Amino acid sequence: MSPVSRARKKAAQPSTPSVTGLFKDVLRDFSTLGAEPEVLDVELLTSEVLGQWWEIEVEEDETPLGMELIAFAERKITPAAAALLAGLRVFAETDEEREAAAAALNTVLGRGIPEPEWVADLAAVTVGDCWRTGDVFGDESSLLCVFSRGGVEHGLLALVDFTEGGRIRDVVVVDKPQDVLAEMRQQAADDPDLVTLERVLPERAHQLLADGLAATDVVEEPDVSEDYARFHALALAWIRTLPAPEPSPEVTEWPEQVREEVVADFVGSGLVEDTEATRFYARLLVDHGCETEPGSPLRVGPEKLARFLESLLDGEFEVDEAYESALEPALLGWVTWAAGRAGLPEAARVALLESTTEFLEEFAQDEDSALDVYFDGSEGIEDPAELAEALERRMFAVPTVYTEIGDEELELEPADPEQRRLLVIGEHPEYHEALAEETFDGEPRMRLALKTTIVDQLWADEPAEVWQAVRRLTEAGQERDEIFDRLVDTLAAQLVEAGEHEMDYDVDDYRKALDELS
Repeated sequence: MSPVSRARKKAAQPSTPSVTGLFKDVLRDFSTLGAEPEVLDVELLTSEVLGQWWEIEVEEDETPLGMELIAFAERKITPAAAALLAGLRVFAETDEEREAAAAALNTVLGRGIPEPEWVADLAAVTVGDCWRTGDVFGDESSLLCVFSRGGVEHGLLALVDFTEGGRIRDVVVVDKPQDVLAEMRQQAADDPDLVTLERVLPERAHQLLADGLAATDVVEEPDVSEDYARFHALALAWIRTLPAPEPSPEVTEWPEQVREEVVADFVGSGLVEDTEATRFYARLLVDHGCETEPGSPLRVGPEKLARFLESLLDGEFEVDEAYESALEPALLGWVTWAAGRAGLPEAARVALLESTTEFLEEFAQDEDSALDVYFDGSEGIEDPAELAEALERRMFAVPTVYTEIGDEELELEPADPEQRRLLVIGEHPEYHEALAEETFDGEPRMRLALKTTIVDQLWADEPAEVWQAVRRLTEAGQERDEIFDRLVDTLAAQLVEAGEHEMDYDVDDYRKALDELS
């Protein structure tokens, strides 16, 4: 997005941990506005106050902070309270809060506090032109809506991310929208093959902004700019002055048959070899498109492809090792096919192929880097075959370095025994609540402890019979979970009491039992 001016005044952050302290700071900010402030300053301050708790989740039985602030201000007989409530009457983000602020303002005014002279001008803006610039692929676009008040123009500039279903990732107020529009025109003129600029109807702008903000606001921990929350409430209020939005596009989920037909069209294009691996990656690309951009699953662009490769790197899809070498030809073939299908100009197709090649190189480097954690302690192994087997063994024991325990997402070091234990626990979310409450006991606790022991044994390859048993059971067609169940049962059968609350086993007997597994 182009550089823009920010709010002229930054709202105070909580000076005390108490909510009352926060509310006092808010009133203090409004008291500094004076009798004749710039209307935009009032709007920006109100929006930033509301933005301080934009991401705070409220339980059903709790009173929203906005309602608490309104009740707090209603008890004050001050011009600052009247100014705050006047702002909330317009900019609060729910009908309930706006109505409550209006009622509270009437109460304060009824006690003799004069109504601010600027009240009628809040969000009283006239809609001007709306413009959109973006990449020719459709990954993202910047949407500029011009508004005027009292002969002065301001703009609302939003970054729309279509790789995330049209979510808004940034929204700011622009002091000089014509300067921003000039930058947009210059960008399009400098690179006409890759940058588009078009005027959009206010109704279309309304739909993009309203849908984009709504899509972002339902996401936990959304990827947004630092200023998103500050301008959120102001954006919603100004958007309401636009003409009624165009109907949101209807999205129909693609059924299995349609997805398979797309895969068949792709492999039948002659651009790729028709193999099981190629079809596998093509189906992943179709499914990824349906999930992240259901309105346009087959749209192709650099950012969309980068997100796809990130999902592969993060382990969101289980990829057979035998398919790994087919990723590059499959993805480059898909890019050529999808770009041709979309009618992208030649310059865009070349740029897309170049960026995809770079992504694939970075992906390979990141994948190698991600595997480095599995080689800790194996520096003395020089035989490539032995290294490959060590990697296979450790990745069987710990398939991923990412896990989620409770509400916390973790990236851990499997070479560290305690972090390795957490990765084992992460595979069993059914036990997390009991573990947190320290009520986890009995057989489930014992089996989880035994599985952790076996993972440690596989990591160290000691005893070696554990991995040998895994290889035999895998060749027999058993899945990883089944194999671990067999290994846990085998180890459990060897346990004997070695003292109060202590268990032990004979290593030689354990090795013999492992040798018998098949």
